[in-house]
Amino acid sequence: MKIAIGSDHAAYELKSFLVQYVESKGHSVIDHGPESGSLSVDYPDFADKVCKSVTDNDADYGILLCGTGIGMSIAANKHRGIRAALCLFPEMAALSRRHNHANVLVLGGRLIGSELAGWIVDAFLNSSEEGGRHQTRVDKLETDTFENRVNEP
Repeated sequence: MKIAIGSDHAAYELKSFLVQYVESKGHSVIDHGPESGSLSVDYPDFADKVCKSVTDNDADYGILLCGTGIGMSIAANKHRGIRAALCLFPEMAALSRRHNHANVLVLGGRLIGSELAGWIVDAFLNSSEEGGRHQTRVDKLETDTFENRVNEP
């Protein structure tokens, strides 16, 4: 698999670890930066780069990191075709893939350590999408608006 990855300055160290970790698992990585953690950078810029790699089919999946993961999640989910999931545990990552068909994993660099991050990445990359009732729900996420379905069963 090809994985696009990016972070802000707050999660630079964990991103650097994960680049090597993902490559050690036999995947290729597109590292969208930053190149160091010494300068403050804006997380939406890196979310945009990773999400474009995924939606342009240059990468199979994306991984985004910032201090809490919240900012990256918000920024990523503004992109059409992106389903970004902030995950704190491996089971969350597996379920985000199986039930929500997440294509971008988001992690909080100030909230988890490298060992847990590796387990979460493994769970995300080793899980696959389930169809059925989950596909029906994911299809609803791909529409422009929920207004016409708010009161539907």
